[in-house]
Amino acid sequence: MEPNKRRMTRIGIDLGGTKISGIALAEDGQVLEHTRVPAPQGSYQETLEAIAQLVSMLEHDIGEKHGATPVGVGTPGAEIPGTGKLQNANSVWLNGKPIVSDLATALNRPVRIANDADCLALSEAVDGAAKGCETVFAAILGTGVGGAIVHNGRLLSGPNGIAGEWGHCPLPSPKPDELSPPVCWCGRIGCLETWLSGPGMAADHQRFTGNSETAEDIAKADTPARKVSLDRHLDRLARGLAMICNIIDPHVIVLGGGLSNMDHLYTGLPSAMAAHLFTTAPQVTIVKAMHGDDSGVRGAARLWDN
Repeated sequence: MEPNKRRMTRIGIDLGGTKISGIALAEDGQVLEHTRVPAPQGSYQETLEAIAQLVSMLEHDIGEKHGATPVGVGTPGAEIPGTGKLQNANSVWLNGKPIVSDLATALNRPVRIANDADCLALSEAVDGAAKGCETVFAAILGTGVGGAIVHNGRLLSGPNGIAGEWGHCPLPSPKPDELSPPVCWCGRIGCLETWLSGPGMAADHQRFTGNSETAEDIAKADTPARKVSLDRHLDRLARGLAMICNIIDPHVIVLGGGLSNMDHLYTGLPSAMAAHLFTTAPQVTIVKAMHGDDSGVRGAARLWDN
């Protein structure tokens, strides 16, 4: 590898609930190395050690000396501004910990972190499905529901570090059967995450049918009951995304996470959202993340672009 290419290489780490993904990314977006390891469960210290080992492995594999490569980390929560501590992570053992300084010590270099949805949004805005778009809203629909905003290629985070966190807003325009909403892990009641995540969709399906099925099974839509559950999910998702459009009016909405693979969302959402948009001529562009499961880790590496 040419020396100048090495200097432009960044490492991205995507800290997931079950796995930690790592990538060495060249300036032009070329993937030089990519690997995954299991994510430790319930242990903050073991999480730090796993990330350090993964970064060391990537540097070794691309022939770079230890400590020479910038590292960005996508986390399940967000940094509390000015503290370096994590908040709002559903991997609750990470919350309140000084993860920025601890990772900097473990990796022997400065580290930038951002929410996993921020990383998805940045990746897709730079060289993905939303490349060249002025305002991008990215939504993760998976085990949880996250969101992020990129404007003119830059992340918007806000003074509290929570810009785009639509997953913990309540479901807009609740219907009669939605007036006794589920309790969210965050302690609030009726968060969008409790309706729109994979586990949320599965729980809703069980409440209506008595059948315990995974979101993956429901997505097959091969029975009338599954089809009804998907229709309810799409209607709720449409109301949630219409709320986002009424606030920031993004040029494009990018969907990521496991549920983004449901093709009916891209054909059904624009018309389902129309009635909830404060405009007489709605223009809604919804696309699937081009980089798929790799959007988060690519975006983490790109935290050093700016």
